[in-house]
Amino acid sequence: MKKLSLIFFAITAAAVISCKDNPKQIEPEVVTVGNATVKVYEIPQTDVEFKDPNIKSAFEQYLKVEAALVNTDAVKTATESAKLEKLLIEVNADEATQTAVSAMATYEDIKVQRQNFEKLSSGVENLLQGSLKSGTLYKQYCPMAFNNKGASWISNSKDILNPYFGDKMLKCGRVDAEIK
Repeated sequence: MKKLSLIFFAITAAAVISCKDNPKQIEPEVVTVGNATVKVYEIPQTDVEFKDPNIKSAFEQYLKVEAALVNTDAVKTATESAKLEKLLIEVNADEATQTAVSAMATYEDIKVQRQNFEKLSSGVENLLQGSLKSGTLYKQYCPMAFNNKGASWISNSKDILNPYFGDKMLKCGRVDAEIK
């Protein structure tokens, strides 16, 4: 029983540590819509140099999709995903990646979009391998996504802005790897 309690405590501590507030996080832009105040999180522009301008365009569009998910905006996610879909065709992304982004563009359901974002992120990571001329991108991971199964995404900043939870758990995650 002691071992079970110790294991439970260790798992809980790991989750809390990986999802704690980071004072260096990106601050949201506060926007007034009607009488309501809405926080809008923006992903900073990348300073990474790419070997292929088409890969650069696709990655920058991926970041717009990511920002829409961070802001839990299903309509914008669908719009930005439709733009990304065209760019991924140009760079010959694999079928699974294209299917995922197509589903995100088709369904204005944030839950469906987030499930497909995991597949999209995996495909984008594959596209980025060997594509950078200079700079660093970050593979980030949220251990609590999808009922604690966990999920990854690619970011151009070490700061965590979680696309799987948005404002609910904005800072939940960690940097798992660097892509150079």
